Amino acid sequence: MTTTSTDQSTEIDVESQIVPGSDGMLLEIDGQIVPNYAATFTTFNEGEVVSGRVVQIDKDEVLVDVGFKSEGVIPSAELSIRKNIDPGEEVELGEEIDVLVLTKEDQEGRLIVSKKRARFEKAWRRIEAAAETGEAVEGTVIEVVKGGLIIDLGIRGFLPASLVDIRRVAKLDEFLHTKIICKVIEINRQRNNVVLSRRAVLEEARKGQRQEILDQLQPGLVVEGQISNIVDFGAFVDLNGIDGLIHISEISWSHVNHPNEVLEIGQTVQVKVLEIDRDRQRISLGLKQTQDDPWQRVVDTYNVGDDLEGTVTKVVTFGAFVEILDGVEGLVHISELAAHHVENPREVVQPGDEIKVKVLEVDDERRRLSLSVKRVEGQILSAHTGNLEFPEEDAAIEAPADLVVPIVDEELLAAATPADDEVEAEGADAEAELVAEVEEVAEAAAEADAPPADPQD
Repeated sequence: MTTTSTDQSTEIDVESQIVPGSDGMLLEIDGQIVPNYAATFTTFNEGEVVSGRVVQIDKDEVLVDVGFKSEGVIPSAELSIRKNIDPGEEVELGEEIDVLVLTKEDQEGRLIVSKKRARFEKAWRRIEAAAETGEAVEGTVIEVVKGGLIIDLGIRGFLPASLVDIRRVAKLDEFLHTKIICKVIEINRQRNNVVLSRRAVLEEARKGQRQEILDQLQPGLVVEGQISNIVDFGAFVDLNGIDGLIHISEISWSHVNHPNEVLEIGQTVQVKVLEIDRDRQRISLGLKQTQDDPWQRVVDTYNVGDDLEGTVTKVVTFGAFVEILDGVEGLVHISELAAHHVENPREVVQPGDEIKVKVLEVDDERRRLSLSVKRVEGQILSAHTGNLEFPEEDAAIEAPADLVVPIVDEELLAAATPADDEVEAEGADAEAELVAEVEEVAEAAAEADAPPADPQD
């Protein structure tokens, strides 16, 4: 082995040999044994990952002893994939870390290394293996961005908002700086693109729970759950690991236009199990079944012929619906709205009107209630406003008793009843004449229905 020494521009060739049995650590030079310092230096190539120990932390760089003739320099931008990182938060003095060799000698003769790129290479190998085997990976949420979260896995992984949890998460900020476990669902090394799913991990964990819950549930059982989602046709309830559906028709005994009128996401409810499809893991639930059935009160309390008070809830072409109890509506057919012919129910009633009705029929089997407005004694129609009025006892015009059920033949009444616009034009006098005509028709009808006279009389 020949070495060259230079002193005052004088070159001297020196013969040296490695001392046998020293593993290259000792040299013999001109008969003297000296340490082989060059043998103590680590040899590596650019792009290689090596280990080192942190020996100095500065504001904009970190020095690492990697066993080279000079210490490796990690610029702050090469410490982490996080932005604007404080070097003191990323490494500690004396910590053993892996770095990737970027340049063995820059313009200033320094060894430049990167911690984040060493992590990047190791992370890619780990992520590629996880994507192939389906194994979960763990990372820290470092950013909240539009549409999801950025996860530090050694590389930047993207977790879409829709895959953060089983349910849509309203406040993603709650996950910032937390460690979460995800599955790799998409990977592209060329674009450094990694897409993650936390929901896949949660759903896998709940598979066993779902089957266990299904085995425990039986139709007729009342259970507690949380409203997890609301859609047009009903609401989903989380039963501690499996969802059941409350159809909109099973939410309330009253008519419900949309489930969000009654329920809200996150609300705790008591529901009854109506049906279970174990093969498809579907559960039908009822909310109204856990509440008192107002229809039973109708059956137990009211009879045909009873006069009740109610509120018009809806007016349709064939009549009007009147709520007589919370959750119980009856139908007043258009033919039962007024003593005269009605072309449009809105001529007589409007939603919100408080009116009196008479019970005509209670169909317990079909849960239907038929009502009448015109058969309520003392209730007459005001031709001026189209609203129902109840005259005071001392009113000048009193409703004739013959207007009570059974009322006169409708054809006879229609013939004796002038058009509404004629009544409106003639004012109060016309109304008085109308009542008189009705009385005459009623008397004629009574005579027609009377039994034949005894020939002996």
